[in-house]
Formats: sequence, structure tokens, C-alpha cells
Amino acid sequence: MSRTIRVPLFPLAGAILFPRSQLPLHIFEPRYREMVSDAVDGAGRIAMVQPHRIDDDNRAPLYEVGCIGEIVGLEELEDGRFNIVLLGSNRFRLIRETEVDALYRCAEVDIEAFDDDEPPPLALAERAEVEREARRLGDAMGLAVDWNAVNRLDDELLVNAIAQVAPFDAGAKQALLEQATLAARADLLVQLMQFQRAAVTGGVEVEPTIQ
Repeated sequence: MSRTIRVPLFPLAGAILFPRSQLPLHIFEPRYREMVSDAVDGAGRIAMVQPHRIDDDNRAPLYEVGCIGEIVGLEELEDGRFNIVLLGSNRFRLIRETEVDALYRCAEVDIEAFDDDEPPPLALAERAEVEREARRLGDAMGLAVDWNAVNRLDDELLVNAIAQVAPFDAGAKQALLEQATLAARADLLVQLMQFQRAAVTGGVEVEPTIQ
């Protein structure tokens, strides 16, 4: 089953969005200022997707999977820049890019390619492992974290928030985004945090397998 819609694309390496998660963004490039203005006047949504490389011609090939973001916060600055907050609605699979009379890119996407209903909670041991590895990585990186606040997050928010902010490369973040279930994402997240901690501390870990 599929459902195709046309959406403006915001290719941004290292930035991923999940259903029911938020992503604050500062919009300053002219093409994306135009995109936000058009989105606000239209359906109020933007498709976040990662490019395979960073270049200046706005034609970098894109990963096939991203997430639709609904604009739930908007601040227009005097010089034309925007501060926005996106709320993830559902992941999509990119079908094809479409021609548009604008500076930004657009595409047709399948917004029913994934089951993005609210997931069941993690097993207690899975939750504990995510929290433990997050603490270890935070300590290794010297981060000041309010762990009491972290502990109050539900399982989905915890896993997805770490996936969004952790210093993983674009391929690792993409692999987290594409995991079919929350449990699978949590398992991969633990592996990535262990590998990242080893890189920070100079320890030895087995590099996680990203398929």
C-alpha cells in the first residue's frame, strides 16, 4: 500500500527527524527561506532528508528515506531568516524528484512506506542498556547532561533524541532512521554509542554492522 504526495525537500546532512519527535532549525539560505515561506502558505510541511554528499550546486544525490516535518513553531526574523520547529509525522520513501519553479528541490514521496504507529515500549533490559550506554558516552565526551530529565523520557523519545543529537556520521544516522522497529533502533543505537565511546577514549570496540 502506498500514498504519494509532493513535498519540498530540505537536504541536510547529519539532521534526522523521527515521527513524534521535534527538530529546531535556523533557516538562513535564500532557497530555504523561500521553501519555508511557501510551506507556510501551503500545507505547512517540509520533508527532511539527508544528502549523500555536501556540495554547492543543490543537486547532491539523496538518501531514499526521510521524514515529513510539520511546522509547529515559526519565528520570522527582521532580515528574512526563520527559526522553525518541525514535528515529525511519518517517514517516507522518495519516489522521484519533480520540477518546480523555485530555488529549492521538491519530490514525490510515499508516506505509507513505513509503519509509523506509536511503537510498543522497550523491554526493561533494553531500556536500561540504552540509558547505561548514553551515560557512558556522555561521561567519555565530558557532556553535562540532566540525567533525571533523560530518565523521564518515554522509550521512543529517549532513543530518537539520542539518535538525533549523538555525534554519529550521516550513514549511521540514516541507518537509525531506517530501522523498522523501535527495538531494532535501540539495539543499533547501543552499538553505535559503544563504538563512539571507544573512538573517544581510544579503546577497542567492534564496529557496528550497518545494513
